[in-house]
Amino acid sequence: MYAARRPWVPSRAALRAWVQAVLRAAPRPRRAPAGAERPARRRSAAGARQVSIRIVGAATSRALNARYRHKPYPTNVLSFAGVGRLPDGDCDLGELVICAPVLEREARAQGISRAAHWAHITVHGVLHLLGYDHEQARAARGMERREAQILGLLGFSNPYA
Repeated sequence: MYAARRPWVPSRAALRAWVQAVLRAAPRPRRAPAGAERPARRRSAAGARQVSIRIVGAATSRALNARYRHKPYPTNVLSFAGVGRLPDGDCDLGELVICAPVLEREARAQGISRAAHWAHITVHGVLHLLGYDHEQARAARGMERREAQILGLLGFSNPYA
């Protein structure tokens, strides 16, 4: 977890609640995105689905975004697919790398609460780990609808309205 509390970083409990809301509410998309690996299946009796969240500063986000997306600037969230089924039966969905300074700046610019923006970006990232994307207009609309639905369940307003 990010060591400094500036810019504001939500508690582990809040992050966990947002991730769990997605895992309860979001089925996998019907088709995996082109070129993507098959997304992990829903939780089974054999094990739980796991998501790791790493909170970073702008320099780390910029370096990762440049290396993996060839974009030389920090970004709000990056998602990295996990290995899938683990020997203990759990499923490693992957890792979210969230840039705290970018989220702080975006929340201020959009005039929304930090908590609302953190929840939105966390939900967005977990949906990516489940195989959702926004490369095509139809897929983007579906992902936005799913995000708004989950955020509504969490008590946040639709970020696209």
